[in-house]
Amino acid sequence: MDMAHPRKYLSGMTDTSAARLLDRSTPPHISTLIVLACISALSMTMFLPALPEITAHFGADYRVMQLSVAIYLLVNAVLQIVLGPISDRYGRRPVLLASLALFILATIGCLFAPSAEAFLAFRMGQAVVVTGMVLSRAIARDVAVGSRAASLIAYVTMGMAIAPLLGPAVGGVLTDLYGWQSNFIVQAAIGAAILLFCYFDLGETAASRHSSMRQQFAEYPILFRSRRFWGYCMCAACASGAFFAYLGGAPYVGSTIYGLSASEVGLYIGLPSFGYMLGNFVSGRWSVPVGINRMIVAGSLIAIFGPGLPILMIAAGAAHPLFFFGFTIILGFGNGLVMPNATAGMLSVRPRLAGTASGIGGAIMIGGGSGLSALSGALLNEGTGAYPLAFLMLASVLCGLAAASYVVWVEKKAGPLLR
Repeated sequence: MDMAHPRKYLSGMTDTSAARLLDRSTPPHISTLIVLACISALSMTMFLPALPEITAHFGADYRVMQLSVAIYLLVNAVLQIVLGPISDRYGRRPVLLASLALFILATIGCLFAPSAEAFLAFRMGQAVVVTGMVLSRAIARDVAVGSRAASLIAYVTMGMAIAPLLGPAVGGVLTDLYGWQSNFIVQAAIGAAILLFCYFDLGETAASRHSSMRQQFAEYPILFRSRRFWGYCMCAACASGAFFAYLGGAPYVGSTIYGLSASEVGLYIGLPSFGYMLGNFVSGRWSVPVGINRMIVAGSLIAIFGPGLPILMIAAGAAHPLFFFGFTIILGFGNGLVMPNATAGMLSVRPRLAGTASGIGGAIMIGGGSGLSALSGALLNEGTGAYPLAFLMLASVLCGLAAASYVVWVEKKAGPLLR
């Protein structure tokens, strides 16, 4: 068997039960796909409790250092547009291995950055690890079909939901015990371990394609002309935007407004993930009988209470951080209803272009989140309290509800068939 060219023997293989760990001649093990998805989410959230300490280390303004979240998301969005077509053209395996190697180098750069500007530049480079999230789903579709593919992707998504829950908590403890640099030492070590794991377990899974990059990008305008595609994109973008605004402002709110330690900030930041996992479970159980549009509307309505209740509680004089952070579980639950259903809608508008729709939709979601993350950091200061962040999250959720209403209106006008 030709181990130098695994593409020759793995292309088109769909029997996932034949997967053997660390054997490139079989489909990749499910654990490989999970860790690939996890490292992207982990890199985004693990260092957040250390952000105030990083700001002090470089003697910078929080608004400047908070860009380490915003620019990460921005580069993440741009990469999602091109990663799918690139991996279709050149293969999943080389793109993943190269991306993981670049992530390790960028992480080491963050660790030894001499200035805030250099740190932000290396942080931008870390965004290349989004390849793991994007291509883990593509690989699941490569090696499985029908319900098997759905099951694989469900496990991958579960891994992505767990990482934002555990990452900030671990990052906060590391920061309190060993300083902010420990976050990036651990990230680099995890990246190296996953690189070795993928090298020995992941063979090439993409079928050979002969279309050029130009031909693949030429299909984008087909989706841009679909009103329904834009409606579902906006539903997903606004739901994720509320969460990314939260990620951008929560470290400041926790440390400066409520005086929490890095460990405590890490624990509180992860609370929305509890709700998100529960929302995903409900979506998996009820999306088929209820319908994706009604699930999106219901999720958007529920999510309003996530930032809405903290606004009321803070106005009433509630001072405990749980009155702000605790209610974000409701936001996470609402997003858990909106996100999978809006994504399914995006991919169903033009089934032939599902991969392209996934890339464009992901870029729009993350790009919008980048802007809201930067805005939340710019609006917060000691005199404003948590109000600007809560109102920004509320505005994003309300825009998502408007987008959901638009999708329902389009369906009434154009009929229930997605087209």
